[in-house]
This record gives sequence, C-alpha cells and structure tokens, in this order.
Amino acid sequence: MIAAICFYIFATILVGSAIMVVFSKNPVHSVLFLILAFFNAAGLFVLLGAEFIAMILVIVYVGAVAVMFLFVVMMLDINFTELRKGVQDYLPIGLLIGVILMVEMIFIVGGWHMSDGIATIILAPTPPLSEVTNTDAIGRILYTDYIYLFQIAGLILLVAMIGAIVLTHRKRAGVKKQNIGDQVRRRRGQAYEAIDVKPGQGI
Repeated sequence: MIAAICFYIFATILVGSAIMVVFSKNPVHSVLFLILAFFNAAGLFVLLGAEFIAMILVIVYVGAVAVMFLFVVMMLDINFTELRKGVQDYLPIGLLIGVILMVEMIFIVGGWHMSDGIATIILAPTPPLSEVTNTDAIGRILYTDYIYLFQIAGLILLVAMIGAIVLTHRKRAGVKKQNIGDQVRRRRGQAYEAIDVKPGQGI
C-alpha cells in the first residue's frame, strides 16, 4: 500500500516537472524542474529495487549534468528574446521533422512483435540479492549480452566529443586563444614588470 502511494506521488511529480521543463519560460526554472524530475525518477528506481541505478541517476545527472546546465544558463549572457524570434522561421522545418519522426515511431510500434523465447525470459525467476546484486546484474547485461551496442554507444560519444572540441577550437575573429608554447617558453622577466612607485604618486 505504501509502495503504491509512493509510486503515484513520484510518478505524478515526475510527469508534472517534465512538462514544466518544456513549457517554463525561464531557462533557470527549466533546469530546476529537470533536477526535480531526476530526483523523482530516482525514487521510482528505488521502488523497483534498483538502488544502484537510482544513485547513478542522482550522482551523474543531478550532480554533474544538471548542475552544468544550470551554470551554463546562468553564466552565459544569452539573449533568449532574440532566440525566440527565430523560432517562427524554423517552425515549418521543425514540424516536418516531428511528423517524420512520429511516422517512424508508428511504423516501429506497429511492426513490433515478441520473440518466441520472451515468455521464458519473463517467467524466469529473479535471483535473490544475496546471490546477484544490482551492480553485478547490470555489468553482466552490459558486458555480455549488449557488449557491441555498448561499444557503439561509446564510439558515438567519442565522435560527439571530438566534434565539440573541433567546433570550439575553430578560428574566430576577436577571440583570444591560449598559446601553450608561448606560456612554456616564457621566462621570469617576461611574467611580471617591477614598477618603482614613488610615495604619493600612485600608480
């Protein structure tokens, strides 16, 4: 009974906060609602008995990703009014892409079928936690059954990281960049300048 009540509370707050992430006009508020959604999703994982995934969700997504989003939104001087003005220009393209994705999802769901051995897998007894922990079970699934998909996901993230680095280091006018070679070759006499200030003259 208590588990069912907690489930409905977590699920309701999760859905509401996810909707507010999209419809909130203030980007800082959107990030805060996203953090709330992560916490409630972690609560649902705890109810399912997946404590390891719940802690990873809180530590990685709330402690790193969401906080990084919050700092980026608050520290960058982004004019969101100007960004919203260009939404109308790209709205037809966005709607077209959305319709294409929706049609693809309909085809995927419509052609979905269960494999012959799925009933055996569903009815297979879950081993007790004393024999197989959550971390052990996740490791076995990732590194045995889905090892190739796991490696492909790592390659995709590597390509995304390289692309972000390339875009960051492209040449742009008016942007000062760090020169490591000049910094390494710099001597003590070039690092500072001693000024003899007379009393009462100031700098």
